[in-house]
Amino acid sequence: MADHEHGSMDFTAQEKTFDGFMSFVTKTVIAIVVLLVLMAIFIR
Repeated sequence: MADHEHGSMDFTAQEKTFDGFMSFVTKTVIAIVVLLVLMAIFIR
């Protein structure tokens, strides 16, 4: 079995992917909330 030192893995790519995902989710939720507010105001 290969020797592995705990905590030695490079995870910068994983952090970048997660940051991009969180940015996408945040922007999508904001857009949905704005859309719902606009629908509540203009569609009656």
